[in-house]
Amino acid sequence: PAREVGGDFYDFFDLEDGRLALAVGDATGKGVPAALVMTATCAFLGGVATASGASPGEALARVNEAVLARIPPNMFVTCFYAILEPESGHLIYANAGHNLPCCRREDAASELKARGMPLGLMPGMSYEEKETVLGPGEGVLFYTDGLIEAHNPQGEMFGTPRLRGILSERPMRGTDLCITLMEELVSFTGKGWEQEDDITLLTLECSPTRS
Repeated sequence: PAREVGGDFYDFFDLEDGRLALAVGDATGKGVPAALVMTATCAFLGGVATASGASPGEALARVNEAVLARIPPNMFVTCFYAILEPESGHLIYANAGHNLPCCRREDAASELKARGMPLGLMPGMSYEEKETVLGPGEGVLFYTDGLIEAHNPQGEMFGTPRLRGILSERPMRGTDLCITLMEELVSFTGKGWEQEDDITLLTLECSPTRS
């Protein structure tokens, strides 16, 4: 089942050929409407991923039409969708207006860029596909905007450059990385911080011993 936090979600789909599809997204708004939109989006993605064998760009285009027909006015969904070949580390992906995932290679962090409008805004959208290969020990951090758009008492935003800097300095290690990021966020925002938005963190790592 999809993992949902307010308007955020992430999910995984096992494909018949041994590949793994993954998605992370965020719906505008809060409460029950956002949760319902997320549930529907996950169901559409799961159906397209497992039934049709569509590529990431094709999948997002189909899901966009399904979401558009059902989403309440003035709402939309951002979503990053990717398909991974576990044996080779080959990752092909498309993005519907979501925060750009950070890919860590050696001591540098870069963004996985692909162009595309959020789901549920306009009909007939197409989604750019890109691809990369994750080598041994490399990984990707997926996140929602509750992290980078958090503010400190002076009104400064946590921001993507700060996130990339942390990733460049720290190893990409699943739970430890997520804990580190939350500790950095708390240190940045200070005591008494009231969380402004949902925060979802998801890491994808390539084993350092892969042959």
